[in-house]
Amino acid sequence: MKTFMTTALLSLFPFFATQAQRFDNTPIKLNSIELLLGKWYEIARLDNRFERGQDNVTAFYTQDGDGKIMVSNVGWKDGKMKCATGHIKRTDMSGLLRVSFFRPFYSDYRVLMLGTDYSYALIGGSSDDHLWLLSRTPTLTQAARNALLREAASRGYTVSQLLWIDQSNNIDKLAKKS
Repeated sequence: MKTFMTTALLSLFPFFATQAQRFDNTPIKLNSIELLLGKWYEIARLDNRFERGQDNVTAFYTQDGDGKIMVSNVGWKDGKMKCATGHIKRTDMSGLLRVSFFRPFYSDYRVLMLGTDYSYALIGGSSDDHLWLLSRTPTLTQAARNALLREAASRGYTVSQLLWIDQSNNIDKLAKKS
């Protein structure tokens, strides 16, 4: 009987080990969807097939007169511009949106953190494979970067696997404007 109990308890170890490693992708309460509108620079991301190899990535969120929200993602790969336009749906949870680049298929877009001045954001998906660090400018202050990394790590994301996105072309463009 003692051997049976030991075996039964040991067989549950993988279950409890995976439960302890779960991540938290609970979205924050978003007071207004309008806070997300405008241009965002992708500072870092977990690798994904649809953006693989792209740098100088930006996302531009707009809302039409009917309240529909669109996103246009632009990045550069091998000297060529890549553009994807998506549709965003609201859900009953204010920080949880649904985005589709290939209708009718939608994916989670979870606002996990917003800077107090709305200058940076942490965005996740339905799994721990999707994470983006976004900023209103092509660079982040060290304090903002640290805050985003702390939040992502505390939620169980593997921040050591983040790809830091080259934004040098966007920085150069802004410098030429001023």
